[in-house]
Amino acid sequence: MRQRSILSPKIGHGAAPIPLACRIGPILATSGVMGRNAETGEMPADAQAQARNCFANLAFTLGEAGMDLGDVVKLTVYVKEDAFRDAINAPWLEHYPDPAKRPARHTQVMALRGAVLIQLEALAVAKEAQ
Repeated sequence: MRQRSILSPKIGHGAAPIPLACRIGPILATSGVMGRNAETGEMPADAQAQARNCFANLAFTLGEAGMDLGDVVKLTVYVKEDAFRDAINAPWLEHYPDPAKRPARHTQVMALRGAVLIQLEALAVAKEAQ
């Protein structure tokens, strides 16, 4: 198979048989990237902390595939409530301060499970195929 699943017990999907991401050549697509703290396993109660953790977990996932946040071409943000839309902007601007070098982004309100308030999905293209 050409595809390579990206797996990690630190931020994985628990017992579910779902990889963090899948890479084929230079293209990587993530599964849902949640805001669980990778060190403690705790899910913060507030949207801002979850958003920060989402970006940290996305960076970790990309790193496991030999990529980084600069390789992201499309970011989809899912929020449990419309009020959480703004929580993503602070980490977004921290990681993508240059408006000429930001990936495309779409935010959608979605019925997320349990304590999850924010979730990301990314599509990335590496500089070189592996």
